[in-house]
Amino acid sequence: MADASMPWACHPATSRGRRHLEPTAPTRDDFQRDRDRIVHSTAFRRLVYKTQVFLNHEGDLFRTRLTHSLEVAQLARSIARTMGLSEDLCEAISLAHDLGHTPFGHAGQDALDECVRRAEPDSAGFEHNFQSLRVVDVLEERYAAFDGLNLTFETREGILKHCSRRHAETLERHEPGGVGRRFLANSRPSLEAQVCNLADEIAYNAHDIDDGVRSGLIEYEQLLTLTLFERFHAEVLRETPTLGGKRLLYETIRRMLSAQVYDVVDMSQALIRERSPENVDEARASLPLIAFSPLMRADVVQVKTFLRQALYRHPRVVATTEGAKQVVRALFDAYRSQPAELPDQHEIADYIAGMTDRFALREHERLVGTAPFPAQ
Repeated sequence: MADASMPWACHPATSRGRRHLEPTAPTRDDFQRDRDRIVHSTAFRRLVYKTQVFLNHEGDLFRTRLTHSLEVAQLARSIARTMGLSEDLCEAISLAHDLGHTPFGHAGQDALDECVRRAEPDSAGFEHNFQSLRVVDVLEERYAAFDGLNLTFETREGILKHCSRRHAETLERHEPGGVGRRFLANSRPSLEAQVCNLADEIAYNAHDIDDGVRSGLIEYEQLLTLTLFERFHAEVLRETPTLGGKRLLYETIRRMLSAQVYDVVDMSQALIRERSPENVDEARASLPLIAFSPLMRADVVQVKTFLRQALYRHPRVVATTEGAKQVVRALFDAYRSQPAELPDQHEIADYIAGMTDRFALREHERLVGTAPFPAQ
């Protein structure tokens, strides 16, 4: 199918536009232009040294925020292409959805949220999705006429996957009817944004299994207790009985990925036929239209539960993430007590959130005098 061929798909020609008016580009539509601006941004380049589960110093082959974002974009484009949605919009959202993540993965985010709430008890704290929007709206400094990247409403809407009510109210005050409204009105984002949300989940589960086995923290036999993994593991061995090692793992994960994509497409097409939205706004007003089937959702939940217990709460991971939290706390306290150490016009939370793992460790050693992990 052609890109954005369905009436419920987002079309660049009917976009709700940018916050600052700009002339159209002669060779690219607005969603392609958004994607290109994201790829050329400073925040996007930093993702290569921002980590997922395993910190930057723990190995060269583990996923980073950059490789994760690329994997999400590939999956989202595949789903969008089959369903006649906007591939370019899906790619733009996918590549930008983690721009606001802190160094050291979710551990860094949790620590920074704790620090912000401690320093400002009345604040809404730190949320990485809200920070991703802040990056593209305010913090990037690449254009003479405006702050941020001046992306379209549709891309910004997709970037803001989650948002607390307090942050949504703040957004609504500054931009009535804008990207914060749906969190107050209990409506949905575009179908492209919904696709990216599920592509994010699919990518996480697959690459965390891969990284968990590579690290030695997950035993291969443990994976055979997972319905989704065991199904395709058995299928691969029926077809190639002598296959083993990495090839067996990768082939099983590949088939798991494909099965989840096909399931999302089939279930979502059925939901769209049932609810029959006639345009983008009706799709937003509907119940979620991009979804796993109930059986696949149960299998995915089993995988997520397993990873949380076997990987994310593994003693080695917990020990490392506790050290990462200490780094973020120490940096926050150091900048509060020595504001002259901050670059001009930077807020502490923005500055720390923008750091790569490597830079955060170097700053910690410079300001605190210790190096909890070896900087690369």
